[in-house]
Amino acid sequence: MGTKGSQSITRVVTASSLGTVFEWYDFYIYGILAAVFGKLFFPPGDETLAFLQSLGLFGVGFSVRPFGAIVFGRIGDLVGRKHTFLITIVVMGVSTALVGLLPTYESIGGWAPAILVLLRLLQGLALGGEYGGAATYVAEHAPRGKRGLYTSWIQTTATIGLLLALVVIGCVRGLLAPADFESWGWRVPFLLSIVLLALSVYIRLKLSESPVFVEMKAQGKASRTPIRDSFGRWENLRVVLRVLLGATAGQGVVWYAGQFYALYFLTTTLKLHYTDAYWLIAIALLLGTPFFVLCGWLSDRIGRKKLILTGFLLASLTYFPIFRALTAAANPALAETMARAPVTLHTGERSNDVELVLAAVADAAKKIVLPPKVAQTELERARAHLNARSVPFTLAPGEPDRPLVLDIGGREVAIGYDKAQFDTALDAAGYGATTVLFPDGKTRAADPERIQRVKLVGLLTLLVLYVTMVYGPIAAYLVELFPTRIRYTSMSLPYHIGNGWFGGFLPLIAASIVVFTGDIYAGLWYPIGVALLSLVVGLVSLDEAHERELEH
Repeated sequence: MGTKGSQSITRVVTASSLGTVFEWYDFYIYGILAAVFGKLFFPPGDETLAFLQSLGLFGVGFSVRPFGAIVFGRIGDLVGRKHTFLITIVVMGVSTALVGLLPTYESIGGWAPAILVLLRLLQGLALGGEYGGAATYVAEHAPRGKRGLYTSWIQTTATIGLLLALVVIGCVRGLLAPADFESWGWRVPFLLSIVLLALSVYIRLKLSESPVFVEMKAQGKASRTPIRDSFGRWENLRVVLRVLLGATAGQGVVWYAGQFYALYFLTTTLKLHYTDAYWLIAIALLLGTPFFVLCGWLSDRIGRKKLILTGFLLASLTYFPIFRALTAAANPALAETMARAPVTLHTGERSNDVELVLAAVADAAKKIVLPPKVAQTELERARAHLNARSVPFTLAPGEPDRPLVLDIGGREVAIGYDKAQFDTALDAAGYGATTVLFPDGKTRAADPERIQRVKLVGLLTLLVLYVTMVYGPIAAYLVELFPTRIRYTSMSLPYHIGNGWFGGFLPLIAASIVVFTGDIYAGLWYPIGVALLSLVVGLVSLDEAHERELEH
């Protein structure tokens, strides 16, 4: 690699990337341990609700990322790139370590989720300022014609951070008994953030400011009001909106569907044991990560837009068959039972499919902000019971004045909701045998002897490849669309709305749709719909920019 300015581009990329890896690690260990948090930091009694609440809190961290982008983007455009992402990494590291010291709901009651929300908000604010700084800093050091290549290393950091989180959590869980991990061992990955924070600060203190920014300041061209100049002037705001709807929204859902939602799908829906799920995802991430750099390099030659929109199209067309294939490979017993004896609830309460999806999203929102409501209707009790047993089902119209009917394999097996009658019928149909009891005598999971690991790795790697297509070129693309004086602010906001809101809430929205409708694949309509929206908007309104100079 050559040089630009006073320091080697190799050093710039390495230092920026390592710090950002550690920051993503801090952010994602929460997401991986969401099920554990549901038990520790929320009122006991309803594990499905606690899981949705923990996913909602995972999304809260993303919800404030756009505000972090505005706050730290303004600082970055006024003061400089280097000092700003030093601040963000300190905020992230300290707030993450404090999660590891936080007392549980059993110890301090409602203060536990309240403090956890505060720490999660701080994480989100910090991450909102980190990415724009690192991407801008690297791009402003890189020569034209290689910005896609060099910034693609920043694009690997989210995936590598996720991989690091998986490995650390997997190792800690492997070294401890399950009871010890759930009691105190989950704190170890959070406390390790102190070590990573110290290393990150040390590395970044050795960096000098971006030469493009320094020259712009010397020429007196810096913006005094970067927020107003970014979003108060229509010519720039129009670009921000086009980028959000035509690029970053779709990129956000493809990223989270291909990595995070795939992990939840394997462990929560298909009941794959966490050790198998962690290592299968980790292998897929290792195989797919080099393609971030390849796609960044390729975007320097053919353009960013072509790659990104192709990724949206492929994801939209193939998500359903890929996730069905994941079911067949990860839990063949479940796939066979679903095909042989599909479960249907016939009810007069059922609405059409669109209303069901909208109701699922509204129900998810209510569960995050309101106290849990005890299921009252017959349908609610039946749905809750099937979800608790992880039995996929379909809602179908029933006679208005007739009680709910449970149909398995085309045969009515229960009229009205009765727990014992439901369990007897489900066990007779084979749903009790879709998981096996592990040697610890407590864990029920998909039969490890029947898992098709090679096929799973191939499918998961394919999902990661879609991620590399949409994510690998995005940093260079965003940097090239905005002028230096407001670049940090302008690029950070659409990126973090797309990733923080459209992408960050994907696990909650998709899981809520699945819980509400009973269809384990219904949640995929959300990422597919957003990806198709971005495909259309991107085709119509976005331009290529890979041959532009970054002016001072």
